[in-house]
Formats: sequence, structure tokens, C-alpha cells
Amino acid sequence: MKINKEASLKKFNTFNVSETANFIYEVEEISELKGILSNSKGKILILGGGSNILFTKRFEGTIINLKNKGIKVISENKDSILVEVAAGENWNDFVIWAVENNYGGIENLSLIPGNVGAAPIQNIGAYGVELKDIFYSCSGIELDSLEEFEMKKSDCKFSYRNSIFKNELKDKVVITSIKLNLTKDNHHFNIDYKDLKENLSNSELSLKVISDEVIKIRQSKLPDHKSVGNCGSFFKNPIVNQSKLKKIKAVYPNLPSFKIDSNNYKIPAAWLIEKSGFKERGNKNVGVYENQPLVIINRGSASGKDILDFANDIKETIFNNFNIQLEEEVLII
Repeated sequence: MKINKEASLKKFNTFNVSETANFIYEVEEISELKGILSNSKGKILILGGGSNILFTKRFEGTIINLKNKGIKVISENKDSILVEVAAGENWNDFVIWAVENNYGGIENLSLIPGNVGAAPIQNIGAYGVELKDIFYSCSGIELDSLEEFEMKKSDCKFSYRNSIFKNELKDKVVITSIKLNLTKDNHHFNIDYKDLKENLSNSELSLKVISDEVIKIRQSKLPDHKSVGNCGSFFKNPIVNQSKLKKIKAVYPNLPSFKIDSNNYKIPAAWLIEKSGFKERGNKNVGVYENQPLVIINRGSASGKDILDFANDIKETIFNNFNIQLEEEVLII
């Protein structure tokens, strides 16, 4: 365990903002985690890879950076395998492990930044797949009682980029591992997403082929946070009902939309942001990424407040232009 006092958060967040915290504990063992929780006073923040968080001010409290490791096979049969993965594992490293071992179900989630423990909080998703599709359960610790728990998929209240951990259990638990059901041999390849379908239409499909293509697409659209500070998609894609969609399309007939059910449609937030002129807006410190306007970037020296002010400008403009309220994917502290 490493203890950082009055420490900079710059290396702990992919926006690369330079806020500080009273204490940052880098924790590798669950036994260490319980000790810190029992002795800490004040606000506690559990931090993984820092890829979905924006610090806008000094954090007055204790930050726990969970770094526990391990991938373990729990059970298997001829068709599937149940795997437990420690929360501190890098998500993409785990995807690579699964693909190399011919375990399917998460290949479409390649190159998503961050750690495994954050995956159920956000119900991460990409290219037609969400974590809930292969999720079995997660284990963790209650921050107040220090009791250990296991929650099955049905308990987690998963929805689009959402879960019980962002609502009723926010700041009340720490996830220490997750269990996922992966396929073994008879894989069902999901290439329904437009770019995948077009790029792989003439390819012999395999887990690696799909994973490599997802990585290629992501790298073409998203900046590497090591060189350009960002948290990937800053906003969720809004969902509107049929009536509202019809009203917007009367003004913007080229508005793209994707049917979710009989009355609801998903609209690409990137289209709304680009249509509102934000590719040409911003300043020397903050703006949107040229290849994907859904990504807000730190151009080098932006503060968390600079980024938040810019995000709020986007939200206000989109609401004025389209009567749509954007919602952040990123946790704002």
C-alpha cells in the first residue's frame, strides 16, 4: 500500500487536471482496504482508472485507488465459463485475456478505458454490447458496516449507462470483484453496429477479428488520454419519445435516430453537438475532439472548472436548440 498526503490527482484521472486530495491510498490487498475504511474519517471516494471522472476542485477527504489483481475461473461447461475478475484489473487487459483464451462476449468492449470495478457502476457499453449482457454478479464491501456482499445481476438495476451503484448505493459500497459469463466455443458474434457491419461484411469472423476492428474504430474516433486529456464520451445519447422526435425532425429533417422500442428513440449526442457548432468553438484550454464531438478534451492546461463550464455551455446550447437535456456520463466531483 502506498499513501500519498496532500497529493496531486493529475496521474489519477484521464482528464489530466491538477486538483489535489488530503489522502490518496493506493491499495493492492482487500485486507488493507478494510483497515483504511475502518480508520478513515470524512468523505471517501473509491477511484479506479480515473477514466470517467472530472475533478473540479480539491477533494476534502480520502481517495482509495483500488489496485487489487486477479482473474479466476469459477466454473465452466461445454458452452460457457464463469470468470471472476478483481476490480483493480485494467478492463482492456482483461478483454485481451478473454480473446486470447477464446472466451467470447466482451470483444465488442475492447479498448474501453478504466478498471474492471467501474464497469458495473456505469454499465459500460459499446458497439451493440453492454456489460449487463454477460454480467453474473459483483462482490464488495459496504463502506459503513464493512460487511462483505455479493449482488446478482437482477439486484443491480442496470439500464443505459446506469445502475444501482450510481443511485441508491452511490458512495455506500466499494466493488472488489465481478463475475462474468463468457462463451467458450459456439460464439454469437455481434456486428450489428453500423461500422462493424460495413467493415467486417467480407471477413471471416473471430473474437480477435472483431476486437481488432473495434480497437481500430475507437482509435480513429477517440484521442489517447496519455497525450490529450479526456474521458471518452462526456454525455449520454439522449432518448426521446416519438412525439418529441417528430417535432425536432420537422425542423431538422436530417436528424439521425435509432429506435429502442415502440415509442422511444435514441439520438446521437455527437450530432447535436456538431450541429450546434461546437467543433468550431472552445478555446486554447478546452474544446471537443475533431473526430468525435462527444469527447471533450483538455488541450493541456484546462482546470476541472474550465472543462465543466464548457460542458455546461454545450448542455445549455443543446437545450435551447433542440429542447433536449443532455446528461453527463462522467462523474463530476
